[in-house]
Amino acid sequence: MDLSIRGKFVKALPEVSGEGRNGRWVKQNFIIETLDQYPKKICLIAWGDKTAAVKALNEGDEVKAQISIESREYNERWYTDVRAWEIERLSAGAALPNAASQPEQRPEAPVWSQNIDNNENAATDDLPF
Repeated sequence: MDLSIRGKFVKALPEVSGEGRNGRWVKQNFIIETLDQYPKKICLIAWGDKTAAVKALNEGDEVKAQISIESREYNERWYTDVRAWEIERLSAGAALPNAASQPEQRPEAPVWSQNIDNNENAATDDLPF
């Protein structure tokens, strides 16, 4: 199964390393935001030498990652990893705005121009109230 995902690089989480029975291992989680109509943030994992590709990315870069999805069970709970086995920078982008430094901008509430007490359209209105 060939899966890929495109998005804007948001940030890299701290690198984690350790020792296993097969030797030393290193992994780094990183966040991308999809380019869909309703963007979603997704946490991907880079293992081994792929962590160097994550370190080379800057906030706002457009990236494409070839991924594999794997779930495992531990103590009757399931955990899912999205592993990035190939990471490609498509274009350097402008930095995403820092949410901590800028207040969230919300759209203004709609302005209703119809007078509620006006019963002129009562015959054509199909609302039950």
